[in-house]
Amino acid sequence: MSGIIVVGVDGSPTARKAAETALELATALDATLHVVSAFDSDRSEVFGSGSSKWLLSDEDKADHVARSVADTLGGNIEITHASASGRPADALIREAIRKEATIIVVGNRRMHGIGRVLGSVANSVAHNAPCDVYIANTYDSE
Repeated sequence: MSGIIVVGVDGSPTARKAAETALELATALDATLHVVSAFDSDRSEVFGSGSSKWLLSDEDKADHVARSVADTLGGNIEITHASASGRPADALIREAIRKEATIIVVGNRRMHGIGRVLGSVANSVAHNAPCDVYIANTYDSE
């Protein structure tokens, strides 16, 4: 099997664990791994003073998170990255559709206790994904 596996990251240790699981899965299946970080708004901040100013947006921050994780995963497969606007579950689903992914990997963070009642990214993705969903056990990463 080849294809594309999408994994969502947000800079947290649990998301890193899900990305590592996605890398193992992509390697075993000879698939491309696509690392995605979502941003919910397009706020921007200006840093610096005088003529040395930098504009940093939520999209830039999300892209940096996705790129950083993709760059540090290593492996012998193709790894791409992207930032995607919207709530995390919606952004992952849209990226999976856009890339024609075969699997979305998410962590099981917030799938117990009150998080399970209120919902979680994994729960939303599992119910609305256009492809298979792999829920990685990330409890020991918290």
